[in-house]
Amino acid sequence: MIEQILHILYLGGVIMLIARFMPGVRVTSYGTAVLVAIVYAIINFTLGSLLKLLSLPFIILTLGIFIVFINAFLLWLTDKLLDNFEIDNFPTTFIVAILITLAEILFASLV
Repeated sequence: MIEQILHILYLGGVIMLIARFMPGVRVTSYGTAVLVAIVYAIINFTLGSLLKLLSLPFIILTLGIFIVFINAFLLWLTDKLLDNFEIDNFPTTFIVAILITLAEILFASLV
């Protein structure tokens, strides 16, 4: 339970940093960034798990790179669900998805 809370707080900080330094990404506050992390985690756990299961052959063929496309879609969906979180276009969403994926890999290696 503590690990999940730390993961959400860490992901909120990552989203806040990305929004601060990357043009085209807007988050109003750290609280909003944590809310984005919570919604993204819920969508990733539910819909993301299903999408990863259904696209397993593509994930295997691309050596896992297809997961970034799934994460970009889930991030786009999170953007559409929350008002205080905005990403301008799909290329920016794709770059942010890559950064979040790398940050999650870093977190998993630290914990």
